[in-house]
Amino acid sequence: MPGARYGMDAPYGFGFVGLVVLGFWVTGLVMAVTADLAAALPALVSGTLLAGCLALSLHATLRGKFLVWRDVLDELDLRGDERLLDLGCGRGAVLLAAARRLPRGRAVGVDLWRGRDQSGNNPAATLRNARAEGVADRVHVQGGDLRRLPYAEASFDLVVSSLTVHTIFGADARAQAVTEAYRVLRPGGRLLIADLARTPREYAAVLDRLNAQDIRVRGLGWRAWWGSPWVPTRLLTARKPATP
Repeated sequence: MPGARYGMDAPYGFGFVGLVVLGFWVTGLVMAVTADLAAALPALVSGTLLAGCLALSLHATLRGKFLVWRDVLDELDLRGDERLLDLGCGRGAVLLAAARRLPRGRAVGVDLWRGRDQSGNNPAATLRNARAEGVADRVHVQGGDLRRLPYAEASFDLVVSSLTVHTIFGADARAQAVTEAYRVLRPGGRLLIADLARTPREYAAVLDRLNAQDIRVRGLGWRAWWGSPWVPTRLLTARKPATP
């Protein structure tokens, strides 16, 4: 939508990898001029492979994640009156996509809004995007720690999170965040966490101990590759039993 700006995920990481790519290429070119092409090939090939990884990540942050979450949200077949919580909402890419599907509902985002996680990351940017997307009337954002959510038990019909829980240091701390997400779900509510590599299976084990139902982990395809096909994004889905 015109006026909505979602920034770039992990901007410092992109900057660092870009410098490494440039360093390899410059080294290779210098070696090709001063020595010979055979000596320069390792640096040139390494730089090109890293550039390919960087391109995958750029696609994921600028386009891929929006397409993936469009499909994921469409699969939910929402009624439109649900109350949704986005853990680590950032500038609102998932939060506002969900809010567009909740004309009679409410979309709540919680985050610490750290600049290292997303460029231009702050709650004012999220709210500006909500106005640009035409959903400000049904969106609320709040600062908070995912390990200690500031919401009562059974407050939400749906809890979602995109590439956030893995940034919490330590398996026990991540387990606490997943437990909190499950706590604030209403009976029958659904939980969806998209995250990197093997962490969704780690969360699945936590939810199994909490007696969650319909726990599944699946890949999200090449559009959600962050850096390489060997570090895919996977989606965990689970449901809270309708009755204890």
